[in-house]
Amino acid sequence: MADHLPEALGPLLRAARARLDAAALDSPNLDARLIVEHFSGTTRTQAIADPMRTVDPRAIAEIDAALKRRTSGEPVHRILGYREFYGLRLSLSPETLEPRPDTETLVEAVLPFAKATAREGACRILDLGTGTGAVALALLSAVPEAIATGVDVSEGALATASRNAERLGFASRFKALRSDWFAKVSGRYHVIAANPPYIPSEDIENLQDEVRDFDPRLALDGGVDGLGPYRIIAAEAAGFLEAEGRVAVEFGHTQRNEVTEIFSAAGYRLAGAFCDLGGNDRVLVFEL
Repeated sequence: MADHLPEALGPLLRAARARLDAAALDSPNLDARLIVEHFSGTTRTQAIADPMRTVDPRAIAEIDAALKRRTSGEPVHRILGYREFYGLRLSLSPETLEPRPDTETLVEAVLPFAKATAREGACRILDLGTGTGAVALALLSAVPEAIATGVDVSEGALATASRNAERLGFASRFKALRSDWFAKVSGRYHVIAANPPYIPSEDIENLQDEVRDFDPRLALDGGVDGLGPYRIIAAEAAGFLEAEGRVAVEFGHTQRNEVTEIFSAAGYRLAGAFCDLGGNDRVLVFEL
């Protein structure tokens, strides 16, 4: 029951931290703060300035339920229903991968090219496996002249991406398209970006519980060797790429050589290689 949680904001935060700490979770302080602030509608400043502020009993019950979910292993952002990505608040759904900071590297990798292209008049972006719409919407936020098509095979993911585009004010510049990779795609694009599934099928069971049990398998499983999607993109992207366009892909940190070879064999030249904040190989950009 929720009645053992304190009603005052400061003690409530401490109790939440203690409960998550006792469950040996990685970041009990941050997770407790995110949960308490979200469900109580309070801020960090309020917790410091007014720690004896009373929290509504209904909010305490919601916090209690959220803490139970977190101690059972559910990721905190799944519980909150959103995650911040590139300064944007993106709603999540069971059909979407939870966007992670590593993928901001993909945005940064193509951003200078997208901005330069937009200065020439237009920048059309194709985001393959769009999920929440994270990559496409981040680029739209940074390049006001750009338009984007987000492709996904999951209707649920596309509905989530469309809701995110609407809420962020990008609905007029974002189109959701259900397609198995390029199958239903038409037109040509200056930027084709993808964070495809890249985990080898047999490695899925070895992933962290929070990833394996809560991210959709469809967004994780890259086939027998984890490289299946890259072969499809390398084989088909040229038919949808504007002259002097770019193809940018995220990949697993050990896959740089294999991904490079796949694109080289398809006639691409490496235009850029980028590491994530942890210093791991993360994104490659190609041109024809």
